[in-house]
Amino acid sequence: MSSRKDDIIQLCCEISANKKIKAAVKNIGKGAAAAGSGAFVGGLVGGPAGIAVGGALGGALGSWMTSGLFKPLPEIIMSLPSIQQEKLYSDVMAALGKVDWVDVVSLTALVIGNATLQERVLGAIVTYATKELKAEMQYGV
Repeated sequence: MSSRKDDIIQLCCEISANKKIKAAVKNIGKGAAAAGSGAFVGGLVGGPAGIAVGGALGGALGSWMTSGLFKPLPEIIMSLPSIQQEKLYSDVMAALGKVDWVDVVSLTALVIGNATLQERVLGAIVTYATKELKAEMQYGV
């Protein structure tokens, strides 16, 4: 990984850590399926009242299945394969424009000190995570 790419990945981690962003990647559907299945089975067994009971039990099971799946976004970013980090690097570079920096410390200070630039970089990170990783985001949790 090149030094500039390392700097951008570190910047992404720093900004998402500062905003306390967590993400869950692709397991939310299992929770929804559990809730729906519970309501369906409850309806088959107990009629209208069974739908309510089965939906409640399935919803509780679905909630339990998806709890704890949110991880800090910096952890997810650092575990990305090189190809995905390259895509994130390209997206963030497009958001940065013609910014020049010496090292990761100066880059981080430059971006954190400029609200507009910080929002553009944060937007690129969030857009990447939601579109490319199909992640659900939590902010400030």
